[in-house]
Amino acid sequence: MRRFIGRSRELAVLARALEQVRAASGSVKPGRCILMRGRRRVGKSSLVEEFVRRAGVPSLFFTAAGGPAEDELAELHDAVANSTLADRALFTEEAPAQWNAAFRLLAEILPDDVPSVVVLDEVPYLMNRVDAFEGMLQRAWDRLLSHKPVLLLLIGSDISMMEALNEYDRPFHQRGTEMVVGPLNPADIAEMLDLEPATAFDAALVTGGLPLICADWRPGASLWEFLRESLDDPISALLVSAERSLAAEFPPQAMSREVLRAIGAGERTFTNIARAAGGISHTTLTRATDVLTRKRVVAAELPISTRPSKERRYRVADPYLRFWLTFLDPHMAEIERMRGDLTLGRIRQGWTSWRGRAIEPLVRESLARLLPDGDLPAAPAIGGYWTRGNEVEIDLVGADREPVARHLLFLGSIKWVENSSFDSHDLAALQRHRAAITDEPVPLVAVTRNGVACDGLRAGYNAEDLLSAWAGT
Repeated sequence: MRRFIGRSRELAVLARALEQVRAASGSVKPGRCILMRGRRRVGKSSLVEEFVRRAGVPSLFFTAAGGPAEDELAELHDAVANSTLADRALFTEEAPAQWNAAFRLLAEILPDDVPSVVVLDEVPYLMNRVDAFEGMLQRAWDRLLSHKPVLLLLIGSDISMMEALNEYDRPFHQRGTEMVVGPLNPADIAEMLDLEPATAFDAALVTGGLPLICADWRPGASLWEFLRESLDDPISALLVSAERSLAAEFPPQAMSREVLRAIGAGERTFTNIARAAGGISHTTLTRATDVLTRKRVVAAELPISTRPSKERRYRVADPYLRFWLTFLDPHMAEIERMRGDLTLGRIRQGWTSWRGRAIEPLVRESLARLLPDGDLPAAPAIGGYWTRGNEVEIDLVGADREPVARHLLFLGSIKWVENSSFDSHDLAALQRHRAAITDEPVPLVAVTRNGVACDGLRAGYNAEDLLSAWAGT
C-alpha cells in the first residue's frame, strides 16, 4: 500500500484544532468547526481519513451523495452504524426521520469525556437537497454540538458554496474556521514519485497535483513513460478524472463547458473565446465566464504595470484540466479505440510550446513563496505584462500591488526549455520590453530550466531553486 505523502501543513492544522478541543474539554463550548474546501479530486477526503486514522479518537465519517433528503438521512444512519462512536447503537435504534432530530441524537451519542471527530463530506449536496439545512446545522451547533468536545469538519468541493456557507448573511456565519486544501505541491510530487526537480514540475503540470493521478505514476518513471502507460489504459485516472469533475459541476448542455473548452484550447481574449465557442453573444459569454471564475475553474487576469489596462486574459486555473482540454479531450475517441500512440505523438509535438506557457503561473507562485532572498525583495503581487497584440510581453512582473502598481520591483523572463539556456539574446529582448513600460532601471531576473549564460541579471532561478520554495509546506 502506498504511504501517505505530503499534506504536513494541513495535517498539523487539523491536529492543532483537535488539541484545542482537548484542551477546552470541560468548558461550556469546547467544540471546534472547520470549513474545508478544495476542488474535486484534490484529496480532501483522503487527507481527513489520514488525520482521523492518526488521531485515534472516536469518529464518524459521512459523505453526502447528492440524493433526496431522505436518502441522505438513510446514508447518515449507515455511517453512524459503521462509526467508532461508542454509543452508535442508540442512533440506529431510534432512527430519526428528520435532520433536526438526527443532529440532536448525534449530539447525544458524542462522548463527553474524550475528544471526537465528526466529518460531513460534500456538504454542498446537503445545502442543495435538504430544506433549511444551513439553519438546522446552525441551531444544532449552537445549542448542542459545540457543547461537546468535538471537532466538526464540514467538507465541500463546490468552492463558491463553501465560501457562501460562512458569509455574513448566512446562518452558519463565523461558526467555523475556513481551510483551503490545494493539490499536492511540486515538492510533495518530487518526493512521492522520486523525480528530479525539473521533472517534478512537468509532473505537476500534467497531473495537477491530484493524488489519484499521481498514484498511477510509477516512482522514478519519466514523463513519457507515464503518459504512454496512462494512454494505453482507457480508464486511467489521467483520462477520466477531468470528465468526472466537469460532469459534477457543469451539465453537458451548459454553455460554460463550451467556453471552458475554448479557453483550454488556447484562446485567451474575450473576442477569441466567443468566436471559438461558436460565436456566442456577449451576454452569454459574460455569464459563462462569471460562472467559471466564481468556481475558480478559470482565472481572469490583467497585466501588471504602472498604467491601467483593459487587456484581460483568461486561462484554465488547474494545469491538469488545461492539459486534458488541450491534448486529451479532443481525441478521446482514438484513445478509446486503443490508439493512444497517436495522441502521445501530438503531445510530443506540442509539449514544449504548451509547457512554456503553462509553467508561468506555477513559476510565479513559486517565486512568491521563495522571496525575499538575498537578491530580490518580497513582491506582494507577481504577474505578467502584455499588450493587445503581444508586441510587448513580459513573463514576470513583481510589484507592490496589482493590477495598477505604484512601484515595479522586478521584471523577468521564463525560459523553460531543455538544452537551451538564457543567453544574451534573451537578455536583450527583456531589456527592450522593460524600456517599453518604464524608464526606471527595474532589476531583471530569469527563471530557466537549463541555466543562465550571460551577465546583466539581478538574479537567476532554476527548477531546484523553485522546488525549495515548496519544501515543508
